[in-house]
Amino acid sequence: MKDGAPLDVRTVSLPSSLEAALRSGHPWIYRNHLGSTELPHGAVVRVEAGTAASHAVYDGSGAIALRLFGDRPTPDLIRSRVQQALALRAGLPGEGNDAYRLINGEGDLLPGVVCDRYGRFAVVKAYASSVEQFLPQIAREVGSHLRLKGVVLRGGHSDDTDTDAAGAPAGARGGPASLTALWGELPPPELTVTENGLKFVADPWRGQKTGLFLDQRDNRQLVRRFAEGRRVLNLFAYNGAFSVYALAGGASAVVSVDIARPALEAAERNVALNPHAGQHSALAADIFDALPRWAKQDQRYDMVIVDPPSLANNSAQRRRAQRAYMRLNRDALRLVEPGGLLVTSSCTAQVAPEQFREVVAEAARAAGVSVQVLAEQGHALDHPVPLAFPEGRYLKFMVLRVL
Repeated sequence: MKDGAPLDVRTVSLPSSLEAALRSGHPWIYRNHLGSTELPHGAVVRVEAGTAASHAVYDGSGAIALRLFGDRPTPDLIRSRVQQALALRAGLPGEGNDAYRLINGEGDLLPGVVCDRYGRFAVVKAYASSVEQFLPQIAREVGSHLRLKGVVLRGGHSDDTDTDAAGAPAGARGGPASLTALWGELPPPELTVTENGLKFVADPWRGQKTGLFLDQRDNRQLVRRFAEGRRVLNLFAYNGAFSVYALAGGASAVVSVDIARPALEAAERNVALNPHAGQHSALAADIFDALPRWAKQDQRYDMVIVDPPSLANNSAQRRRAQRAYMRLNRDALRLVEPGGLLVTSSCTAQVAPEQFREVVAEAARAAGVSVQVLAEQGHALDHPVPLAFPEGRYLKFMVLRVL
């Protein structure tokens, strides 16, 4: 064992070719870089590559073998990082928000763990069972610091091939047994929360991710700014969050479209919670099937929002996802009045920001229109990402003006 490694922590030597990656702060070591090992699942190890070193937790299954913490993940380190994460969000409640991300996994140097606040409760999700050993302490720190009623674990861990960066994992709409109290009490079946002064019903038991898509909060606020007087078509509306913001911004009419009728029922509930003067209607349709037909009809809108779920679970599906994005945005652009806006988004981690930009440009050419980029954004400010972790920048969001 080399100098500097505690006696109770094994040292794992990696190829020297990984020294730069290890030194950069990238939080993952993939299994194909590790080789064979007899490490126990959940073991804390010291990782070395050349002269670079870090501490990590070993996961016995999945594509990601080691999640890096930098320093050894002692209780003191976990406490410090939770406190730093909470300090970063300290100003959010004063802005009319009581639903936001408290811990963003790798972005807050707590890899594999996310924690979202919904009013007086917080919901934790672990994306690897190897990091579940830290959850009781994380829950205590969060719950006691924020004086919450309860901090709960949503489901079990998710396989690391389908991370938060790629959208909600299969089975996200689980039954009542999918929440476990880590600290305090369990939440009720539904919670009414506030985001930028607007009311939403969150379902921590069965809703997507931990209950709501909090990463789009700042992007929804941008839609609110652009919406005044516009007729809006919101595709893949889910619970109608973009529709609520558009109506709050003064949209004259909004149509929320989703394939799932329960989602549309939730959208109508959320719209009803918030005062607005515009009209709202909900339409159940398979957007991939219906959008090409609608594009050939005469109906046009002043704003079309395209926010589909993740379209790829791994890199082998990237090209298929890019083709789907091209078709969606092409047909959506054909529904936009001249001078109107296309608001388009991608949460597919396997499609990089520059690739999504190229796809949207191809869609504009195929639709025969010229566009201006008015805004290009990513996650909300409570979703920080390490500079050396491009995989964490999964959300792409653009506002385009059709000329």
